[in-house]
Amino acid sequence: MFARAHVGIAIQLVQGYKGELPFVHYLKQYFTSNKKHGSRDRKQIAQLCYCWFRIGHALEWLDSEQRMLAALFLCSTQPNPLLDALHPEWNAKTGLQTEEKIKLVSNGFDNSLPELAAGIFPWQEELSKGIDPILFACSHLEQPDLFIRARPAFLDLVIKKLDRSKLPFQQEGKEAFRLANGTKVEELFELNREVVVQDLNSQKAGSIVDFIIDELREKEPLAIWDACAASGGKSILVFDRLPGARLTVTDIRPSILQNLFQRFKQAGLYSYDGFVADLSISGKIGDQYKLLDQQDLILADLPCSGSGTWSRSPENLCYFDPAAIETYSSLQKNILRNLLPKLAVGGYLLYITCSVFKKENEENIDWLLQQFPLRIIQLETLKGYTNKSDSMFVALLQKEPE
Repeated sequence: MFARAHVGIAIQLVQGYKGELPFVHYLKQYFTSNKKHGSRDRKQIAQLCYCWFRIGHALEWLDSEQRMLAALFLCSTQPNPLLDALHPEWNAKTGLQTEEKIKLVSNGFDNSLPELAAGIFPWQEELSKGIDPILFACSHLEQPDLFIRARPAFLDLVIKKLDRSKLPFQQEGKEAFRLANGTKVEELFELNREVVVQDLNSQKAGSIVDFIIDELREKEPLAIWDACAASGGKSILVFDRLPGARLTVTDIRPSILQNLFQRFKQAGLYSYDGFVADLSISGKIGDQYKLLDQQDLILADLPCSGSGTWSRSPENLCYFDPAAIETYSSLQKNILRNLLPKLAVGGYLLYITCSVFKKENEENIDWLLQQFPLRIIQLETLKGYTNKSDSMFVALLQKEPE
């Protein structure tokens, strides 16, 4: 009877959750207060909760228990003990395609794959050009993989360690490696020194600088500004390609910068400047911004809806307010207005979001081209739904003389 009890607890948790903080923290608070649950209990309850969120607003005509089991079935690619205990006929069919599964859970209702997709991700009209709305929506039914990037000096060592570990992995290109989600990479590697944990498309977005790498290597000195540095993964990636650069990192949050500085130390990156800056408000950026030299490359991994990463945090499918799209688009424009004056003529702006919404992506690029003397070098929507990774948008632009 443990399975039915776990379903009941999971229903209470998802119905009590209001989206006020990441669900992983909400769940941790519950388990901290309820020590009775063993590790298997915690794992199964968490699995049920996340499956519930992965279907967004789909199948809301089912009662809570039916909907929870339908979500578990749709998100399962192989048999599992919870389904076996509560719905064994579904458990035997977890290998079916989603279109076949939806017929089984519809209970005679005329429910199709497009309808399921619209329930999972209802903001299809807002998607960037080229994104398949059904494939993208249904990709939320599955957890993305874990990716690491080998630092240049440690590539051979990383491969040897992975081979010795006997863990399943796949090399993606020269330096990226795909692992099962939940792999404890900290037990295999020295994080940040040997490898950087970084999504595959995040690596691809940063690697766009390879289009101009020869030109950048000829500049002396070479000034690079990571304007919204956050955890600094792209700073380390660019440093690995351009180790002699004069790097500046900024972020709005002091705590984030402190964590970043510690990460740089682990990565062996010591030659940089960093300061706190709110780039969205021109009058409050501070004197250090005023003293910043003209930059040859500005990395602008801008704050955004994060909609390309919701396979990792599927609670957003249930609690996202679409009004936030315009809010983020406006915020991005405000930041860009303060970045462009610091970009040298002939310099490059690397524009990145982990959003799938056109107002945060190509519409902002159109606005940039109207407002500033820029030309597009490269522009791409990186579709994570085709390779179990995050979806991102990246554009490389060059500043021309006015």
